[in-house]
Amino acid sequence: MTIDLAKVKIKESWKEILKDEFLSPYFLDIKANLINALKSQTVYPPNNLIFNAFNLTPFDKVKVVILGQDPYHGARQAMGLSFSVPAGIRIPPSLVNVYKEIKDDLGITEPNCGDLSYWAKQGVLLLNATLSVAAGMPNSHAHFGWQRFTDAVIRAISRHKSNVVFMLWGNPAKAKMELIDGSRHLILSAAHPSPLARGAFFGSRHFSKCNDYLIATSQTPIDWDLNNSNL
Repeated sequence: MTIDLAKVKIKESWKEILKDEFLSPYFLDIKANLINALKSQTVYPPNNLIFNAFNLTPFDKVKVVILGQDPYHGARQAMGLSFSVPAGIRIPPSLVNVYKEIKDDLGITEPNCGDLSYWAKQGVLLLNATLSVAAGMPNSHAHFGWQRFTDAVIRAISRHKSNVVFMLWGNPAKAKMELIDGSRHLILSAAHPSPLARGAFFGSRHFSKCNDYLIATSQTPIDWDLNNSNL
């Protein structure tokens, strides 16, 4: 038994680059784990948003990768983009701190919306290491096999693209550094923006460093100002 690639709802550019992953036995295990979880749990994000990060940021458009742990586990929060919540949902504390850092770094007024789709559409892959979670149970799907898949995503970006900016926040994200060719890409690491890090994230200036690098490598910088989005 194998996965029918035609039924994987992900952009064609990702489907091609990750074909071996989708056709591997471990991906069947992920699917089986998800099906079993849905029998007894509320799972976030909704099925149609599990690959949202990939569908908003096709492989050929990736310029920046921001890595999170797993989806938010509260009702209506998870939308398949790391750190992002839909418009109208209270902005989580970690994202509040990201906004504060952007204001200090770039002078951008903090937005009142937590939807980061505007970044994703510009080439910022908002990737969680695990792509699903049970309601109220953070990191509950970490054993499903998702991390093997997302590690393959990081390797594919590192191997097949050049001059991508990887933002690794917190120790779990920093552990992915070994998957990235630092001679081909810019790796920026910092403490996690969570309040539990007691402000260690502040002053990292990742957003200006990212744009300086993109400009230096003849790429269009990211407009980090979510106030310019149409949401």
